[in-house]
Amino acid sequence: MADIKQFHSQLIRLGLSTDNDAMGRLIKFCSVSETGDLYYALKVFEQMPHPDPFVYNTLIRGFSRAPQLAHHSALLYIQMLQQEQPLLQPNKFTFPPLVKSCCCSCCGEIGDAHVEFGRQVHAHVVKFGFCEDVFTQNSLIDMYVGWGLLVEGRRVFDEMPERDVVSWTSLVNGYSRRGLVDEAFEVFEAASERGSVGWNAMVAGFVRSGRLREAFALLERMWAEEKKLDKYAAASMLAACAGLGALEQGELIVDYLKKSGIELDGKLSTAVIDMYCKCGSVDKALEFFAGLSRRALSSWNCMIGGLAMHGQGEAAVNLFREMEREKIAPDNITLVNVLSACAHAGLVEEGKHYFHYMKEVHGVEHTMEHFGCMVDLLGRSGRLSEARKLIDEMPMSPDVGVLGALFGACKIHKEIELGEQIGRRVIELEPQNSGRYILLANLYASVGRWDDAAEVRKLMNDRGVKKAPGCSIIELDGAVSEFIAGGRTHPQSKEIYAKVDEMLECIRSEGYVPDKDTVLHDIEEDDRENPLYYHSEKLAIAFGLLKTTPGAMIRISKNLRVCKDCHQVSKLISKVYDREIIMRDRNRFHHFKKGECSCGDYW
Repeated sequence: MADIKQFHSQLIRLGLSTDNDAMGRLIKFCSVSETGDLYYALKVFEQMPHPDPFVYNTLIRGFSRAPQLAHHSALLYIQMLQQEQPLLQPNKFTFPPLVKSCCCSCCGEIGDAHVEFGRQVHAHVVKFGFCEDVFTQNSLIDMYVGWGLLVEGRRVFDEMPERDVVSWTSLVNGYSRRGLVDEAFEVFEAASERGSVGWNAMVAGFVRSGRLREAFALLERMWAEEKKLDKYAAASMLAACAGLGALEQGELIVDYLKKSGIELDGKLSTAVIDMYCKCGSVDKALEFFAGLSRRALSSWNCMIGGLAMHGQGEAAVNLFREMEREKIAPDNITLVNVLSACAHAGLVEEGKHYFHYMKEVHGVEHTMEHFGCMVDLLGRSGRLSEARKLIDEMPMSPDVGVLGALFGACKIHKEIELGEQIGRRVIELEPQNSGRYILLANLYASVGRWDDAAEVRKLMNDRGVKKAPGCSIIELDGAVSEFIAGGRTHPQSKEIYAKVDEMLECIRSEGYVPDKDTVLHDIEEDDRENPLYYHSEKLAIAFGLLKTTPGAMIRISKNLRVCKDCHQVSKLISKVYDREIIMRDRNRFHHFKKGECSCGDYW
């Protein structure tokens, strides 16, 4: 800007301060250069007696790039229309930045006034004859889909005489961001041109909607057509791998990131760590974490949380201490993960210490989630009266998460009176959560109160609450297989069921006795047509034994909490077949090896 001001003074001395060509170039630098100054450009503009469309367009473009100043674009456009000079009509360079400015707001919210002005600008696009200009039409599509007005955006798209890759991508992006993935995919498949942005938008849309298999299938098509995965879609795909426990696919993406030279920023690094942790490979997560040149707070939090999930409480606490030595200030997520680590490992005194320590030393204010973690920690360890006292002393009313933690502890320790009281309260707070009914029914059944258990089941049925079916997932050779209890849709189901019978016969010699308690009480997964022997975990383990070489590790993900019988079976199979089995259930990881589990039967 110092150089520009000197050139400006020379233009004034040469008598060119009213020359639109000379001053327009100066205004262009001030408006769109990263080192420019929009306010200086505006001052220069105000001194010009007859600015031309180029000058107006340049300023409109400059202000449209600054969300907090975008309203100036509208004011400039109105001023332009009010000039009496015939040459000041808008042209094809006017509307794209003007439309973009309609989507900006200094407070981050788009109000009715923005939408109304945007519609008026659209009317002017028609009035001045720019309906066939692809850049202007693309900007209108972006505007409408950005506001969630997909019908209007689609109408603009359908009426375009010519479309380019941006046209198709904008519509795909708009549908996928709003969760209309089928509509987005329909447009994507019909596209005459598919740029990398469109591919990435479609992949991210599938992941956001939980349609992970379709995301993987599209990723394979991307690579087959040599399309590049950007860092945003890569983060989405890593999240998909974490959700499915698809380690092999996740490692392919990590290798791709390394080879493609994509910068591993804080968000992407955290996604890699999260993928490794949730796919059961905490050692690789630690190795990747240790190799980072710069570690964002999110990466520290994710690594501590990963260790917590794997029951490595002491390692998680030690990592937090290392984080303090590195002068990284913790936040509320750090405290959640440290407390979770203590809860999963039974480190009661350490958890109580850090609950107070982080507030006193680091100023981390206690949230509802922190109290929930503490109630879980105390409840799991059998200190139910202490957990109840903490709830009574909370500065806010406990939510369903806090009460649910105490309810779960009552079930573990068969505290019937308190469990009944809390359980019925939790059901009324969360009447559509099947797990709440199931837990209370199981609590009654565990002490033989069959009528009360039946009453809870009836209440659940009367309210139309459906329980989530038990589902276990295993990834082998890059393919993901899914099993439900008693399911026979897998093409190798005959061999799988035979393998289940074989492995149960083998572990009986090691003292296996079926947990009849599970058969009678666990309505979470056991329907009469799905007997105990064929729970989804057992089917997945059997498939793993069939399809892998002796000694190979088996990794399984389950959407619900692993039942006691399957936990016992997994321990014995790890001993009899000399296999390490890593199982991720709804709450945590279980590492079964040589007849033992990393949770120490504390889960």
